[in-house]
Amino acid sequence: MPRYVAFLRGVSPMNAKMPELKRCFENAGFTEVKTLLSSGNVAFNARAAARTTLERKAEAAMDAALGRRFLTIVRSSDVLRDLLAADPCAPHELPARAKRVVTFLREPRATRLALPIEFEQARILAMDEMQVFSAYVPGPRGPVFMTLIEKTFGTELTTRTWETVKKCAAA
Repeated sequence: MPRYVAFLRGVSPMNAKMPELKRCFENAGFTEVKTLLSSGNVAFNARAAARTTLERKAEAAMDAALGRRFLTIVRSSDVLRDLLAADPCAPHELPARAKRVVTFLREPRATRLALPIEFEQARILAMDEMQVFSAYVPGPRGPVFMTLIEKTFGTELTTRTWETVKKCAAA
């Protein structure tokens, strides 16, 4: 069975407990469910299916068990490993303190943008139809990169650090 990772938007230890999320995914019929970190990353096995089918199934299970749902974006582990191997940020020179992030889009975006796009110390460096690759330098104003990303792509998305994506791909 294929391995997938669900990235849930807006999850924190304050609004969702990882054992509860794990049970939701198991109740949805997914197997070998594993939560990663405490920011809404869930690895699981499922029969091969369209990403949108898996997303709807997970959201419905959360709604039934928790009385709320978190925007869910699913990628196969194979897609994540390919993304990491391609390393779209590698050609770009980044400041030493820069943090790399991947934004997962809920729906494909075929429109190409003139890149990089910059805002303060955040830069959108590359993108494909379903992911956006950015880097930012942490500063006193907090995660300004999210302002740039949401202004450019909307809110039907979720973002993870490069290191978190590595952990999820290996789970």
